[in-house]
Amino acid sequence: MSDKPLVLILCTGNSCRSQMAEAFLKKAGEKSLEVASAGSKPSGFVHPLAIEAMHELGIDLMDARSKSLEEFLNREVETVITVCGNADQACPGFPGQVRRYHWGFDDPALAGGTKDEQLEIFRQVRDELQLVFTAYGCGRVDSATAGT
Repeated sequence: MSDKPLVLILCTGNSCRSQMAEAFLKKAGEKSLEVASAGSKPSGFVHPLAIEAMHELGIDLMDARSKSLEEFLNREVETVITVCGNADQACPGFPGQVRRYHWGFDDPALAGGTKDEQLEIFRQVRDELQLVFTAYGCGRVDSATAGT
């Protein structure tokens, strides 16, 4: 456990959006935040196209695992961010929770077409997640350092 505030990113399956968002926020907020992701109904795997799309940016999700939000019910969670509507509706309260945000993103796992067409959708969602979660993480780091 860490003395840094925990930010928990929730999605239904915890197989792609929340995993990618977790990686971006960890990178941007590494000195100020503990970051995790989980799902209300975890899929049990990280989508291979999410792994591939993140690998293109030099981010390794090979060791990531799909987790249940139940793993965090007894943890102090300072901020909860949901990235899909189903998780937003199913989201419980957590001990110590101060903030809750819902930032919805399309589910790339629902993309049809060829593998290349699906991968393009994963890239689009990845890039949207990168913009939002990097900005949020940098803002949190700025806030933390401004207070010192």
